Amino acid sequence: MRLRNYFARMRSKSIRPTRKPISKILWSVFGAFVGIYAMSIFSNSFSAHDSFFLLGSFGASAVLVYGAPEVPFSQPRNLLGGHVLSALVSVFLVKMFDGVLDLALLCALSVALSVFVMHLTLTMHPPGGATALIYVIGSEQIRSLEWLYPFTPIMLGAFIMLIIALVVNNLSSNTKRHYPLYWY
Repeated sequence: MRLRNYFARMRSKSIRPTRKPISKILWSVFGAFVGIYAMSIFSNSFSAHDSFFLLGSFGASAVLVYGAPEVPFSQPRNLLGGHVLSALVSVFLVKMFDGVLDLALLCALSVALSVFVMHLTLTMHPPGGATALIYVIGSEQIRSLEWLYPFTPIMLGAFIMLIIALVVNNLSSNTKRHYPLYWY
């Protein structure tokens, strides 16, 4: 009986939402393109070889801030705080426990503690988990940044995404498409 009740919880409770209007889709595509293109150009100004600012977690942030600018995960507090706090958590864990804990445990702790910190600070931004993981499994170049990592490329990169989100998401004449819904 318990097992049946458990699996019953996995049934659909609602119907899927309808597709967004094409105008919203096109604004999302435009924002994601401009945001990642700007990050790429900015990154290449530092080094044409390693794309220093092009981290996978910023691709996920682009989906949120341009594709769903109205959700809490996309707001500036969450974008900046989620990335920076998760980066701080991962650097702390690596500095304290690298070589003591195995990599799998360090990876799990970095994401889990990042989720904990984001919950406590009301800065939940799902790509923050990737930001933490990137540092833990990162190359020597990423790891060599140590306490600089949360600030550059992370904070600076998230700030670039935020500036572009402010510009692009407010270009639309649709009064329902504006960004942000709140700052703090």
